[in-house]
Amino acid sequence: MEHKNSVERGKKLNIPAIESLGLDQTDITLLRRLQLKGRTKRNEIAEEVGMSLPAVSERMRKLEERGLLEGFYAKLNPKMAGLDVAVFITVTVESSSKYPEFLRAAEKHPEIMEVHAITGDGSHLVKARTWNTSTLERLLSQIQQWPGVKQTRTNVVLNTYKETMALPIEELS
Repeated sequence: MEHKNSVERGKKLNIPAIESLGLDQTDITLLRRLQLKGRTKRNEIAEEVGMSLPAVSERMRKLEERGLLEGFYAKLNPKMAGLDVAVFITVTVESSSKYPEFLRAAEKHPEIMEVHAITGDGSHLVKARTWNTSTLERLLSQIQQWPGVKQTRTNVVLNTYKETMALPIEELS
């Protein structure tokens, strides 16, 4: 009955069924645990999902091969690392022929954390973290000199209330 209700809820909210993604409830439990605490030992995960250690290791390997599980990272506190200024920069690149150059430059820049192609005002949204307003000014100057960049508009983050890389996979179950 519980699975039927979750399927009905998923359809109502337009959430794909886990089966259509090639996943099962064990995969969801494993992924949820890794998102919550990436350093969880595999034997703890195996115990939680009721599988052997080799079986869990094999599932994780398959999830990595499929590209669903991309890696394991340490989450650093940006303020404790001195990166006190977070910004969202809307960038207008003059032509789609210039996008590859823009993306290569953004990829190389260590202060740029995310780059998204967007609709609406601008062509790309950039999330960056930097140390202070002087380094922000330098960053903006650099971006504005990249080939094809026509305009930037910057929003400085005053405070962050929620920031996560965890995907809402529990909605699939």
